[in-house]
Amino acid sequence: MGYARVRSIGLVGLEGHAVTVEAYVAPGLPTVTLSGLPDTSLNEARDRVRAAVVNAGQEWPNRRITVNLLPADLPKRGPGFDLAIAVVILAAAGRLTLRALGGAALIGELGLDGQVRPVRGVLPMVAAAARAQIRRLVVPADNAAEALLVPGVQVRGVASLAQLIDFLVAGVTLPVPTTETDEEPEDDGPDLSDVVGQERGRFALEIAAAGRHHLAFLGLPGAGKTLLAQRLPSILPPLSDEAALEVTALHSIAGLLPAAPRLIRRPPFQAPHHTATAAALVGGGSGVVRPGAISLAHHGVLFLDEAPELKPHVLNALRQPLEDGYVLIARAQGSTKFPARVQLVLAANPCPCGVGAEAACSCTPLARRRYLGRLSGPLVDRIDLQVTLAPVSAAALAGPIDPPESSAAVLKRVIAARAAAAARWSGQAFEVNAEAPGRVLRSTPFRLPATTTAALTHDLERGTLSARGYDRILRVAWTIADLAGRTVPNKSDVDEARQLRLGGIA
Repeated sequence: MGYARVRSIGLVGLEGHAVTVEAYVAPGLPTVTLSGLPDTSLNEARDRVRAAVVNAGQEWPNRRITVNLLPADLPKRGPGFDLAIAVVILAAAGRLTLRALGGAALIGELGLDGQVRPVRGVLPMVAAAARAQIRRLVVPADNAAEALLVPGVQVRGVASLAQLIDFLVAGVTLPVPTTETDEEPEDDGPDLSDVVGQERGRFALEIAAAGRHHLAFLGLPGAGKTLLAQRLPSILPPLSDEAALEVTALHSIAGLLPAAPRLIRRPPFQAPHHTATAAALVGGGSGVVRPGAISLAHHGVLFLDEAPELKPHVLNALRQPLEDGYVLIARAQGSTKFPARVQLVLAANPCPCGVGAEAACSCTPLARRRYLGRLSGPLVDRIDLQVTLAPVSAAALAGPIDPPESSAAVLKRVIAARAAAAARWSGQAFEVNAEAPGRVLRSTPFRLPATTTAALTHDLERGTLSARGYDRILRVAWTIADLAGRTVPNKSDVDEARQLRLGGIA
């Protein structure tokens, strides 16, 4: 009889948990029992581990084997526990000792040939281990560079189960993984200097970047809606260390990190096709739940081109995440939570044929209303800036030779505006204007004079503006003031914010 235990890390959504993997080997009918809320892929580990152990040159203990994963009430998913299960069974059978591990956590999937395969989500697993004061980890060799992105941990990568057994039995040193110390600069991507004309659209884009406001563009094909939206990340400030770790962890879970991973510093940009399902947009899936486009755009931009072409229930699935800043996916086995703090950018043609109000348009007034009506009122009400773009004029295309203002120049103003907002909201639970609660904006010392908000009050009394819309216009007015270097919005700022909200879809 023998007992042994090692540590591993389980992942539920983006949240990692320390898991103790224990094994008990006793005389009896040769079986392997796995307990601790394992899912299907984890239950199948019994056959994978047995084949891997034999192909690693070890004799399988033909006894009654019980493997338990603690805490027992935490769902365990995926093949990342294979390596820990194999090692703890061999230790319980007396084939090796665990002293050399020094309390290290084991993560890795085993192939039938005994090779250690990479797994998704190593970055959030290692981050969770660090929070649990587990400073040593053994991970698949292909995941070692990713694990090293978390500071303060000692990582060793193994390519096979036999390599790890040699380390535990004979003391053969595991190789120390290396990573590049100097991060290569990320691709700057599209630049605003490519956009000719569309001063109104550029101004709205700058406001959106400075205050992290949601934005909608309405206009004819070729007016520049997509061109502008694709350049929003270029005028967003780089991500902080904490935000970069979150974004990179989400991409790790989705399996989207490159072979040489590094922290994602540039705000992400997601542009799902208009045929995307609700699960593709907000996350889901059978078995292991994966993050959707809105979570992969966390701390960045979610762009929905041809927005009215998306199915209404898909669009409406965005309403709650936009308010809460996260997605909660409930299943019979439990709930999974993914962060989803994004800037939503919509683009839409004025009608199905795309010609709009021109003489050549073949759409009836009813068809136009129905087309834009696919964007539900509650969703549109959550969009701060709604701008109609006019077609680019021939004079703009054949105008001055000097290129338009670049993204770098606009970014400087955006950073200055965000710094002003952060200083104003210091001590609050938010830093950007788009997240300022209405109760704060309407209370001292931030309440604006009645003469400044007279037009908003009139719209509210007439029913053409909702209470949510009232607050959102105030947020945009504060952002316009920050960009202009003013400490308090004036009537002109409020009127400008009002026009930017009422000049598009609404």
